[in-house]
Amino acid sequence: MLKVAITGPESTGKSTLSEQLARHYGTVWVPEYARTYVGNLGRPYTLADIEAIAWGQLALEQEVQQQARHLLFSDTDLLVLRIWSEHAFGHCPAWMLEKLKHQNYNLCLLMGVDLPWEPDPQREHPHLRQFFYDWYKRELQALGVPFVEIYGQREERLQLARQHVDALLQTHHLLNK
Repeated sequence: MLKVAITGPESTGKSTLSEQLARHYGTVWVPEYARTYVGNLGRPYTLADIEAIAWGQLALEQEVQQQARHLLFSDTDLLVLRIWSEHAFGHCPAWMLEKLKHQNYNLCLLMGVDLPWEPDPQREHPHLRQFFYDWYKRELQALGVPFVEIYGQREERLQLARQHVDALLQTHHLLNK
């Protein structure tokens, strides 16, 4: 099973791209657990909520992975939750940091901030998109995670992402001969 995480700042098309890629490759994608969780919260979120979201995201990924064919796309990862936690509360729980070190994605697609901001009640930082993008990039580099930057408008993003996923599939195929 090859796994691809779509990561990056708010309002960069992660959900849209995850769904498009899953449809193109005939597989499933893991939605962002936080959307439903925060949407049903009815109060400001806490650090404990971010931890609950992290556990929920991990469980949802395990569940959806059972339905996947050879390839799984994830509309978020623990890096998103780490950065959210550190920015909102000044730190990230140790267990999340440890789990982040052991994420096993074959590829991460880091979504660029060149799409227009789309307001949403759950989005918080339209003015900090480049700040967050740079933070994601530094963290991916520090973790030594294979990643590529995805940019352009919607169709361009899809085409660029498909090129990188196709390359991943080709490399995997060649390695398993």
